[in-house]
Amino acid sequence: MQISFTHILICLLAGIALIVLLTAKYRLHAFFALIISCFVVGLGVGLPVDNIIASVKDGFGNVMKSLALIIILGTTLGILLEHTGSTQVMANTILKLTGQKRAALAMSLTGFIVGLPIFCDSGYIVLSGLNNSLSRRTGIANTVMAVCLATGLYSVHCLIPPHPGASAAAGIINVDFGRLILTGGIVAVPAMAVGYIWANYMGRKVAPAVYTSPADAEPVDTDRPSAVKAFLPVFVPLALISLKAFVSAGAVASYPFIQMFLKLGDPVLALAIGVLFAFNGGRNWKRNTVSRLLQDGAEKAGGILVIIGAGGAFGAVLAATKIGEHFSTALPLAQLGLFFPFLIAFVLKTAQGSSTVAIITTASIVLPLLPALGLTTPGGHLLCVLAMGAGSMMISHANDAYFWVIAKFSGMEMQPMLRVYSVATALMGITAIITVFIISKLNLV
Repeated sequence: MQISFTHILICLLAGIALIVLLTAKYRLHAFFALIISCFVVGLGVGLPVDNIIASVKDGFGNVMKSLALIIILGTTLGILLEHTGSTQVMANTILKLTGQKRAALAMSLTGFIVGLPIFCDSGYIVLSGLNNSLSRRTGIANTVMAVCLATGLYSVHCLIPPHPGASAAAGIINVDFGRLILTGGIVAVPAMAVGYIWANYMGRKVAPAVYTSPADAEPVDTDRPSAVKAFLPVFVPLALISLKAFVSAGAVASYPFIQMFLKLGDPVLALAIGVLFAFNGGRNWKRNTVSRLLQDGAEKAGGILVIIGAGGAFGAVLAATKIGEHFSTALPLAQLGLFFPFLIAFVLKTAQGSSTVAIITTASIVLPLLPALGLTTPGGHLLCVLAMGAGSMMISHANDAYFWVIAKFSGMEMQPMLRVYSVATALMGITAIITVFIISKLNLV
């Protein structure tokens, strides 16, 4: 039976609307929302149930094969850095370099660096005490400090592996992790800078929030690691992964010594090395403590992985509907290019709140459309993932869990949160997509 483009489009919109409705209004876990949508779209276009189940299994399995170890190791690394106090050490080191007069800038930079291996909500909770303490000591409005830290963490969360959204999109669209880290870092810097500038400008205009908890001072802990030990678990894996992407295409890649480093640049091995360095940042490890931390890492990663796997399943079902062929003949996708994945991710993020769900769902939709969008080269795939990441920044508001983490731990009310933080995320997303567009026009990837 021949299915019309209108029929396909209605089924796709119904699936997306169902994801948004179930996750945003009914608070259903994203895994179940995505799986239900697989069957809604598949049955809507007339796919046999057996074919839908086979596509779901294949899509889920393919994503697990490429991403499971990376997500588990990345999550465990973040938990170990929190436990050893390495995050606070990094923050204090950056503060010493910038000085207390530039404490807001220090918080932005801290968020950017700490956010590389740690999810933005966890990073904000860990650093909120230091952030609030600095606000009192320096006299800088707490609104400014809170949003600087929040946007610094957020800038890398949406663009760079091992964060789940960027990792999943890279796995679905087949993008090299090293190149994504390098180029994503370039895109994240101006996004972070815009968040910092807006926080300073608007944050000083609104009434500063006062954090009244007596327990927000940074605790003194003599067992914290040195600055070198704190930074190594972050920079060594990133350096190895990036080095592999940079060197593998060169003539020196044939040398045995270089080949060894290229093997260490595999994201799984690189993150495993980072985990070992993170253990080196702690002292007096006890068997029960190590067991608990590793269990926490595996359990937290499990919740992320089922969402990513369901996103892969949704993409496989969409591919089975041959949606790419219909879109390429009905819409001028080639003219939209990078802005199509950006807009899809933007709408999904704003509607349902989760950057991870937004970018995974967008990757599933866009995968069969890559030829029609003119994004068939490895560089085009890379820019496509970054465009989705830019869209998944916009707009963080009351349906985003991270929004409430910031409000709770900074003491900010709804109005300043919307005027300062939410607007900052919109400006960051616009800045990121402009940066991606400039990179594409200059043929830098």
